Amino acid sequence: MPQGTAPFSQVEYDRRIALTRAAMAEAGLDLILVTDPSNQAWLTGYDGWSFYVHQGVLLGMEGAPVWWGRHMDSIGAGRTCWMEADNIHGYGDHYVQSIERHPMQDLAGHIRALGHGNARIGVEMENYYYSAKAHAVLGEELPGATLVDATALVNWQRLVKSDEEIGFIRKAARISEKVITTAIDRAAPGVRKNDLVADIFHAGITGVGEDWGDYPAIVPLTPSGLDATAAHLTWNGDAMRAGEATFFELSGCYRRYHAPLCRTVYLGKPPQEMLDAEQAQLEGIEAGLDAARAGNRTCDIANAFMSVLAKHGIQREGRMGYPIGLSYPPDWGERSASIRTEDTTVLQPGMTFHFMPALWMDTWGLETTETILITENGSAEALCDVPRRLFVKE
Repeated sequence: MPQGTAPFSQVEYDRRIALTRAAMAEAGLDLILVTDPSNQAWLTGYDGWSFYVHQGVLLGMEGAPVWWGRHMDSIGAGRTCWMEADNIHGYGDHYVQSIERHPMQDLAGHIRALGHGNARIGVEMENYYYSAKAHAVLGEELPGATLVDATALVNWQRLVKSDEEIGFIRKAARISEKVITTAIDRAAPGVRKNDLVADIFHAGITGVGEDWGDYPAIVPLTPSGLDATAAHLTWNGDAMRAGEATFFELSGCYRRYHAPLCRTVYLGKPPQEMLDAEQAQLEGIEAGLDAARAGNRTCDIANAFMSVLAKHGIQREGRMGYPIGLSYPPDWGERSASIRTEDTTVLQPGMTFHFMPALWMDTWGLETTETILITENGSAEALCDVPRRLFVKE
């Protein structure tokens, strides 16, 4: 490897590229343009806060990947990618947010130079980081090429984690334990929510021992009371109040790898309906973990949980989890399989999911979740060690 600080071994990157090329061959693609920063990092090691400008990785059927982006960010690519300098290209700042030219014009030149001007090129069309304008300009600049939707082609190759990746997720799980414990311990009537979130951030970035914390792909979600009936609210400057539940949806992050974990705190005496729902939820989680076995399907996890809820007369809709691992904002999910009743993805050892069977009711929310690892034998392993219950602070 060159002087870059890519976090994994060359054998690991070779494994990832081989998987991706097999998927490319099956899809009949000569080249892919990867714009999702998580997929870029997975293939090359690139790690920088530059995904607000156009950048990407080109991967053909031979040779090392090519990282392409803004010139000032190509320096960061040289510091974090495993490839040699010849495989890192930067475009000038006159392309950035210009109404006269577009970075895809520069990228098209590199694609032609690589001999792919008339190739079948896969692009991630359903992606946060690949705009309609980028697609239009790339098509105009490469009239002989065929642009093919290759959304999630790389994502699906990431589904089964290597031992090296699982090691990183376990480190993230230790940080998740710390941030959740910090939130639970700090929660009390009169504590301003923004002050609490500041403590959460401090705990997460400090990390555990020598394992420093990275920024999570999702900011802390910490709604209280009626706000907790919604899934994705963040925080404000209000003081926490007695008689309210607050759920904490958090994740530690180690070198971009996540292990999401949710727990709920009630300040005061919880209503009986919440306590009853907690028992149903916990029973359902146990059933879901037991169904999360290699050879079963993601829908088997969902159906096991939903069957328990139905027995207790609780209605719930929506998916109950998703794969996790390496990710960048705005989402720590991998955007491939889902834990839901209609998804039939076969579970394999090494898959990691955020099993997320939260309940959002009319007047309160209850989130109790786990990051789980599909094992060789038996039920899934919950990677975090925090008591699985509603935390009551009277």
